[in-house]
Amino acid sequence: MENTIDNSFIVGTFFVSLLAFVVQSILRRRTSNSVSHSRKIVYGYNNVLKNRSDLTCGECFQPRYRSVDTDVIIVGAGVSGAALAHTLGKEGRKIRVIERDLTEPDRIVGELLQPGGYLKLIELGLQDCVEEIDAQRILGYALFKDGKITKLPYPLEKFRSGVSGRAFHNGRFVQRMREKAATLPNVTMEQGTVTSLIEDEGTIRGVQYKNKSGQVTKVFAPLTIVCDGCFSNLRRSLCKPQVEVPSCFVGLVLKNCELPYPNHGHVVLADPSPILFYPISSNEVRCLVDIPGQNLPSVGNGDMSKYLKTIVAPQVPPEVHAAFMAAIDSGNIKTMPNRSMPASPVSTPGALLLGDAFNMRHPLTGGGMTVALADIVVLRDLLKPLQDFTDANSLTKYLESFYTLRKPVASTINTLAGALYVVFCASPDKARKEMREACFDYLSLGGVCSTGPVGLLSGLNPSPVCLVLHFFAVAVYGFGRLLLPLPTPKRLWLGVRLILGASGIIFPIIKAEGVRQMFFPASVPAYNRAPSKKGSQ
Repeated sequence: MENTIDNSFIVGTFFVSLLAFVVQSILRRRTSNSVSHSRKIVYGYNNVLKNRSDLTCGECFQPRYRSVDTDVIIVGAGVSGAALAHTLGKEGRKIRVIERDLTEPDRIVGELLQPGGYLKLIELGLQDCVEEIDAQRILGYALFKDGKITKLPYPLEKFRSGVSGRAFHNGRFVQRMREKAATLPNVTMEQGTVTSLIEDEGTIRGVQYKNKSGQVTKVFAPLTIVCDGCFSNLRRSLCKPQVEVPSCFVGLVLKNCELPYPNHGHVVLADPSPILFYPISSNEVRCLVDIPGQNLPSVGNGDMSKYLKTIVAPQVPPEVHAAFMAAIDSGNIKTMPNRSMPASPVSTPGALLLGDAFNMRHPLTGGGMTVALADIVVLRDLLKPLQDFTDANSLTKYLESFYTLRKPVASTINTLAGALYVVFCASPDKARKEMREACFDYLSLGGVCSTGPVGLLSGLNPSPVCLVLHFFAVAVYGFGRLLLPLPTPKRLWLGVRLILGASGIIFPIIKAEGVRQMFFPASVPAYNRAPSKKGSQ
């Protein structure tokens, strides 16, 4: 018996020792692999990781990293990049901006800044950037549907007289912000194309780019912020992009025409989808025609002109019809896909996404610049307590909290844009038709029924709870109308379909934005990592 126990003990000890040897060998191999692959370049377009041949050990990297004289690298100098460069530069940070093209942009979107965005512009000290560019004040909206018109002013009563929306040429606005940022001695702006992010041991340390002369250059900083726009080729390594293209805009500029309501945006609930008009200078009106899907009539062979003249022109307000036809005949027709992408960041030490590179929504409501500027305010306050960005632990901690702190404002504007676009589009479905009609009539009621939704759209009251309440108030309003004068089974079923349809529109958008972050941000652990207001002053 004792001999059997001894034999079992010997056999057991042998197998345990063998198992320990195997585990130790695996761990050693993994450690060796992690060391040999710790120096990488992250290539933005296809996320291929390649070994760095010029950095073979941590000791080689550290001296170069410590010798840099830049606190933040900003990739892109559009609205987000230029505003961020000035904001962080004013805080005393040393900023290096790398922009693909420093000439004046020529875009058909990013031309309408909502009042909430203008307030953020004031908070950042950039309000003078809408001066001397012939920007037009926007005081509200006019909504057109089947010959009916309702006027929706912004709820500006509680704000000083200068507060309103602003509409302008996007390029002029961007150039003004670039010029203002470049006046700061600690901000360097350079033309170049960033090709990759440089990674070392899981942390982004800088970027590789081609300068204006084509020379490949590497630059290092403890923080890299990517704001290279909706066509970003770097976002794949910093987030999980889920880009959708629900429609495209066709852009025209109407010359020397007067809108029915001066200093107002005009939204025509046309078939198949909305048409927008708003002034961008004292003698120009931007027209954006939304076309669902991605298959557009060809501009080159004249199909687009034919579409605009036969399908769209009969639905525009008569006051702008002649100018609309003249704009088509001028041949200056531009198109742009309308992209939507919820924010799904991948926490990456040393790097952050911002602007359209990070988060997009349908441009129907003109909320993109408001979200970007609000994000910059959050980021500025978040980084203010940090004296040294080379403290990787503190930097990572605060960057994680940024994603939660931005959510209530960003998700409200994103959700409204997505939901409103679906509601405003024409549909053969009877329940959708009723929802569209109910939305127009609800807004026409005035009082809180108009000021509430317009306050959300303008960014003056970005409240997720108010958004959901008003959205379902529209659905209930439409349902109630169907029960009058008598609630027949057919009308009752249509009302049920209307409520179900409304839920089907808004709930998937809220889910993509994140229910917890949107409605209960304080319950997210990262929320409590933010510095207190007292500490950020």
